[in-house]
Amino acid sequence: MSKLYEKYKSLKSENASKLYLFKSGIFYIFLDDDAIKMSNLLNLKLTKLNETVLKCGFPVKNLDKYLHLITLNHYEVDIIDSVNSPSYSSQEYIFNDNAKKFITDLSTIDYYTLSVSEAFALIEKITSRAQELIKSL
Repeated sequence: MSKLYEKYKSLKSENASKLYLFKSGIFYIFLDDDAIKMSNLLNLKLTKLNETVLKCGFPVKNLDKYLHLITLNHYEVDIIDSVNSPSYSSQEYIFNDNAKKFITDLSTIDYYTLSVSEAFALIEKITSRAQELIKSL
């Protein structure tokens, strides 16, 4: 049995009504019963993870689109980045992902080459993005 499937079964034993979405490379995938439900709802193709386990999924870049459709249909979904990471509600996951992107963007700025006016514009931009993140909490 794969580690991914073991994690899925463990999470399902804690809360069977919740859906669990796993990041796997450049895709997000649902497994087993969740895959069957989401395949029907989202018109995603069912394939096999192995001989006994079904999966369906979509590219990482389409996460917002599919989360919107899932929540419109009143399903609760947690997202798992890796088998060793905890599961996050979709809202927590999006917030964490946006926070990571914000920090990455900040780390790439070369502060020594900015003019004074560019530095003030950057401060305004940083403040605005930080306020957006806080609002999304």
